[in-house]
Amino acid sequence: MSGPRPFRTGIVVRSTPATRAEWDDEVRRVDDLGHDVLLIPDHLGLWPPLSPLVAAAYVSDRLRFGVQVLNNGFWNPVLLARDVAAIDVLTGGRLELGF
Repeated sequence: MSGPRPFRTGIVVRSTPATRAEWDDEVRRVDDLGHDVLLIPDHLGLWPPLSPLVAAAYVSDRLRFGVQVLNNGFWNPVLLARDVAAIDVLTGGRLELGF
């Protein structure tokens, strides 16, 4: 098959790495598997979802990044909009959000 693929795939990363190197390895693994989107859930007990996506954008220049589904109860809408605007710039426009 030539040309762009007719579909995209993503993977939800639920791990909480102990080091930056472990996180970078996880991002590379997702990229090497050929997925298009790396997603992080927004749940207590896991990493906050947004800051790791910025770090991931420095590891992969191909992947898109997102939050599987934002837990609206955790976020002030104005502060979230501010963070999302900055993260969109820092990821080169590769941020995707689910509400």
